[in-house]
Order: sequence, then C-alpha cells, then structure tokens
Amino acid sequence: MTQLEQAKQGIVSQRMKEVACRESVTQAFVLQGVADGTIVIPANTNHPHAVTCGVGKGLSTKVNANLGTSSDCVNLKTELNKLKMSINAGADAAMDLSTGGDLPNIRRAILNEATIPIGTVPIYQAGVQALNTHNAIVKMTVDDLFNAILEHCQDGVDFITVHCGVTQRVISLLKQQRRVTDIVSRGGSFLMGWMLYNERENPLYEHFDRLLHIARKYDVTLSLGDGLRPGCGADATDRAQIEELVTLGELVQRSREAGVQVMVEGPGHVPINQIEANILIQKKLCQEAPFYVLGPLVTDIAAGYDHITSAIGGAVAAAYGADFLCYVTPAEHLSLPDAEDVYQGVIASRIAAHAADIAKGVKGAAERDLKMSEARKKLDWDTQSALALDPQRVRYVHKKQHTSGEACSMCGKFCAMQLVSQHLGIEMAKC
Repeated sequence: MTQLEQAKQGIVSQRMKEVACRESVTQAFVLQGVADGTIVIPANTNHPHAVTCGVGKGLSTKVNANLGTSSDCVNLKTELNKLKMSINAGADAAMDLSTGGDLPNIRRAILNEATIPIGTVPIYQAGVQALNTHNAIVKMTVDDLFNAILEHCQDGVDFITVHCGVTQRVISLLKQQRRVTDIVSRGGSFLMGWMLYNERENPLYEHFDRLLHIARKYDVTLSLGDGLRPGCGADATDRAQIEELVTLGELVQRSREAGVQVMVEGPGHVPINQIEANILIQKKLCQEAPFYVLGPLVTDIAAGYDHITSAIGGAVAAAYGADFLCYVTPAEHLSLPDAEDVYQGVIASRIAAHAADIAKGVKGAAERDLKMSEARKKLDWDTQSALALDPQRVRYVHKKQHTSGEACSMCGKFCAMQLVSQHLGIEMAKC
C-alpha cells in the first residue's frame, strides 16, 4: 500500500513515524495530513536508504536542489559532487534534470549516492531518446514517454515532475495571451511541440490513469508540473497559467482517489505583490495540496544574483503557505551551475524557508532564533556557529579579520552589548 492508502486506513507507517519525530509533531498529526493529502512523503519503495522527508501543511518548509547534466556539459563526477554539496548545505531533496550523456546511468548513480529523496522529469529522457533515434523530439511516442516514467519509478525515484496540465485548451489560451516569454518550462515545451505536431491531446493528461497505475505501484509522489509557469514578471498570473492550475486541481483529486500522493508545482517569475494571490489560488483550486514553487523570482534584472531574487520570493511565498522551495542559483539564466553555485542556492533557499517558518509558527523556528540572540549577547561564538544555517561560513568570517578581544573586529572594545552588560552589571552591584 502507498503512504496515502495506509493513512486512509488509519495505519501509521514507519515513514510517518519518522516524519513526526523529525518535525516534533504527533504521529496522529502526520497521519491525518497524509490521509487528507495536505502532507506527502516522497519515498519510493525502491529507494529505502533515503532520509524520510515530509512536505506539507504544518511541517517545516523544505528546500530542493537541482542538478544534472546538459547537452553542453556532461560530467557524472561533477554532478555527484553537486549532490554532495547539496546535502552538505542542508537540502531536503534534489532533482536530477539531466539532458546530456547516458541519462539512465547518471540517474542511477545519483540515486545510489543520495541519502535524500530524489526527483526527476521523465519526459526529458523520452524527448532526448526520440531526438537521438528519430532526429526530432516530436517523434516521441506515447509508449516512449510512459516507458521512461516506468523506468524512473523502477529505479527508485521518489517524485516525478509530470506536466499533465499542458492541454490543448491551455495552448489556445497561450496563443491568445501573447506572452513575452511564451513557455519557459523545458518539459512544457517538449509537450507543446509534440501536441501541435501530432495534433493530439497531452498524453499525460489523456492517459492519466496509466500514470496513476505506475505511481501507485512504487508509491512515487506525483509533482504536477507547471508547464505554463511565467518566465518573466509581465507574464505572471495570466489566463494560461491559471487554466493549467484549474486542470491540476482536478488531477489532484483523481490522484488522491487512486491512492497516489500528489503535490503541485508553481511559478516562476512573480512580482512580489502577486505572490499571496498565487498561493491562495493554488491552495483553493488544488484542495490544499502541498505547493512546490520555483522561487518565485520577484524581479527579472538580477542576473548573477537570482539566488537572492528567489530567496525574497520564496520567503514571501512560504509565509503565505507554500510548502516546498526549489532553489535558484546565482547561475540561473546564465549557465549550468557549478558546485559552489549549488551550495549558495541551497543556503539562500534555506534562509527563505526558515524566515517563513518563523512567520508560520513552525515549532522550533523562532526558538532557534532566540537561542542565537542569547548566544550573541554572551559573545558565545561556538554556539552561534552551531545554530547558524552555515556554521562553516560563520567560523570563517569571524576569524578572517584579527580580533583582539571577545567581541568581533567590527566593534572591538566598543561592542555595544559588551559595554551595556558592563554598565548594567555595575548598576546591579550598587543595588
């Protein structure tokens, strides 16, 4: 049985117990969340050594890191190093988005090394294989696509992005809309090209029951992809994007009825004043399914610093109810990220996630900040580094400039907290 099927029968699985322990919530809370579909636990039955991760309402905001080869850069050793860097930086999950090289071998190597849940986008493999075999992605067959999905699930992938909401109606709305950036989703573009060339409906939508059958067998969580996510602020919250979300809401219900765990992916580039509306719309249309957002990026002009742009949007989105943040690296829009880009992207998203957890009242979030403040008051540098999201960075920055006393070299002997503590101590002694 899947996690969802067990929860519906009142069975607390070992995975649910682990989530409850990690999140410091009751097992009953996790059980109810999984049964309702507001919590998912991406955990393929063929990937047993991955650390259990719960995503959804009432849990801490999770962070995903993307890695994988491209048609220009193929180096498995590099991608495995990125995975290691992601885990070291505290990522809760990672996605293999490879499109270059031996895709099955790369995926299996990543799964073998991963101690966190792994996601993939099977249409990448189906499209690349069609290109290699027939010289055209649009020559991909329906069976090619579903065979790739089956292969990924058999290999142990914990969640898969499937762009089921890119329908013929959505494409017609896109044509009417005349977007600035059209479709920026790679999987969405593969499907749109296929649909227009073959004059057929999206096979992931048309044969959704076939997809459910595969996902249920391996307890793979479906991540309903946002093929129409806006690629710039000007395209945010348009008819095509919302129409796709309406369709995904219908598929959320069908997934739950079939016993398959499901979450929904979201934008994308969204001006900061539209983020709250986007979250509210998704939660309403998709029956509180966990929301997995890319960013969102709140401005389009921060090339080279889009990990910051994304962190701003991610903090706002998660504070309003987004559950899962897909990181963005400094290399976004510019190049394939290297290991350091990956590390910086994870840390930026973790900052956003924690800031949102304070706002959402997630257990332990504000308490951790309070402990940090107390350690700063005491000039307790060891505790400060231990509580920080990036302890290694804290230790490096603190020691890189000469420090003569207990305070840091910014204030030295004029440290405000140290001076005030001394004055207050004198006053207390007089009393």
